Amino acid sequence: MKQVILVRKDLKMPFGKACAQVAHASIHAVLRSSRKLVDEWISEGGKKVVLEVDNLEELKKYHSLARKAKFAVALIEDAGKTVFKKPTVTCLGIGPDDEDRIDAVTGKLKML
Repeated sequence: MKQVILVRKDLKMPFGKACAQVAHASIHAVLRSSRKLVDEWISEGGKKVVLEVDNLEELKKYHSLARKAKFAVALIEDAGKTVFKKPTVTCLGIGPDDEDRIDAVTGKLKML
């Protein structure tokens, strides 16, 4: 079991901002997951992997693929009150779910 969070590298977010956005994606994806999957994931240690995508277009592609695979997903849009001047989609949380199933969708992406 694992969860993955995809982060747009084109935004060049400051480290702290990226961390906050990843946390939002993780929490929101968990809240959209089944209790059974969350309990199993937590019992195995709550594995999370943060991966990078090039831009919004690629993030949306993975969002679509993850939804088709019936994963819990959370597309995160920053409100645009600090680093960004307007609302900006930053991250995508996927899962938790079976590691092999998630890898079938995101396995070719690089770690952030």
